Amino acid sequence: MGGHGRRAMTHMTFYWGKYGYILFKGWPGERLGMYVLALIVVFVASALVEWLASTRLIRTESNRVGARLARTVVHAVRVGLAYVVMLALMSFNVGVVIVAVAGHAVGFLVFRSRACGGTGRVNGVKAVGGQDGPC
Repeated sequence: MGGHGRRAMTHMTFYWGKYGYILFKGWPGERLGMYVLALIVVFVASALVEWLASTRLIRTESNRVGARLARTVVHAVRVGLAYVVMLALMSFNVGVVIVAVAGHAVGFLVFRSRACGGTGRVNGVKAVGGQDGPC
């Protein structure tokens, strides 16, 4: 039979606190600094998902096959990163939920909203409303 060691507790309901696992066993651990780092990582990943969704890194006028392949790779990275954020949310830590939503909101405001000079497009469609102007 297995060892008699203490099993790690995973939460199945929302909780507030710095103790728990986010993405990896033992991370962020019990130190406040590592918890803050974990929140920053989730925030940046959420904003990066919005940036990848709004940007056109590859021009289609060049090599069509190469451009399509590059767009496919960017799409795969965006979806993979979105899944990582989703897995972080499954920690049920309220702080993680707040920074993930804030990261997506800030990313949308900066990269996709016309209010901050973004593209004004949501999923390739011109957004309704939104004013041009500085953030």
